[in-house]
Amino acid sequence: MTTGAIVAGGRSTRFGDRDKAVAPLADTPMIRRVADRLAATDDPVPPGAARAAGGDPVVDEFTVSCRPDQRGSIAAALEGLPLPVTWALDDEPDLGPTAGIRNACRAAASDYVAVVACDMPFVDPGFLASLREDAGGHEAAVPRLDDRWLQTTQAVYCADAMAAACDRALARGDRKVVAPLAELDRAVVDDETIRSRTTERTFTNVNTREELAEAEAAIAATLGTGDFGDRGPADRDADDRE
Repeated sequence: MTTGAIVAGGRSTRFGDRDKAVAPLADTPMIRRVADRLAATDDPVPPGAARAAGGDPVVDEFTVSCRPDQRGSIAAALEGLPLPVTWALDDEPDLGPTAGIRNACRAAASDYVAVVACDMPFVDPGFLASLREDAGGHEAAVPRLDDRWLQTTQAVYCADAMAAACDRALARGDRKVVAPLAELDRAVVDDETIRSRTTERTFTNVNTREELAEAEAAIAATLGTGDFGDRGPADRDADDRE
């Protein structure tokens, strides 16, 4: 089994006066788009459009890591999701994604946790499934985009090992989300491998209202014409792999 952990406890300071986790993105709360893609019930939007819209789910259950005051609105956004949802509520809010990932790992029923941030509405479910395979025999599988940036909020972790490593990092006052990884036996997925499986759009974060508008335009263009107007060859190649 694999638990899909959606990390949603941030304050959305760059987004404005509302929680971006439940902000409507093309008429669907953003966190619901993330969950739907992993449950194979989303719109057919690349990358990973076919699996996102009707393939097999890539997780067996969900755990949502959030603040207690977010639970009601997020629960409403996830109502009717075809997979069970459990909650990993922040007992100490504002410790950042390290604490959020730790809480999700503690709450997971599975040995491995596929972590995705709530503001990644184009997560490629097939790519996440491939990371789960990479994690076999290791304590983590983490993409490194451009061979520089570890994508810690779209990665797969051994739940017990990651929770313990996060505890130790937080105990010494280190809130950087990369800090726990130094202690783990991890498989790092390099840029060439990433681009052979998907496109960097899978890592797109929606942090501002402007980025929300861009994401809405991308979804509308896809559903209306079957293509993104501004995509490059790598994106089109990914569509060909559907």
